[in-house]
Amino acid sequence: MQTHLTINGTQRRLDLDPRTTLLDALRHHLGLTGSKKGCDHGQCGACTVMVNGRRINACLTLACMHDGDEVTTIEGIGQPDDLSPLQQAFVSEDGFQCGYCTPGQICSATAMLQEISDGWPSHVTSDLAGEAELTSDEISERMSGNLCRCSAYPNIVQAIHKAAGKNA
Repeated sequence: MQTHLTINGTQRRLDLDPRTTLLDALRHHLGLTGSKKGCDHGQCGACTVMVNGRRINACLTLACMHDGDEVTTIEGIGQPDDLSPLQQAFVSEDGFQCGYCTPGQICSATAMLQEISDGWPSHVTSDLAGEAELTSDEISERMSGNLCRCSAYPNIVQAIHKAAGKNA
């Protein structure tokens, strides 16, 4: 099945089996191995990417469902010699240990910061009509779909605060 995707700003045409997940298309057909296959059930968040600016679990969606969509992976957020502010904060705040979940954490946090900027409330947002405050509880709630086996959560929260220009 012909599928057209814009991956990290580059238009790509793929000829895929219609059963191919977006994660497998990225990793096995395009060689973008930053997004990880953790649980393959949408429970860990290691495969988180952004589609049209919204974060999704790439293991739970078929690539052909995103024909014409814009996909941003960790490779599109920054490179080793040009890190995004969030990636830099993860490094400086020790927001990773083994690093397996880090690409998904960073993709999720990038989209999460945009959600807050756009005024989207979460379950713990105290004033649904007002602006969400970037509290540790707010970050933890919004990042709850991204698991870290090493339990680097306090450092991840601190890195997000730092990237957003806030102190925890």
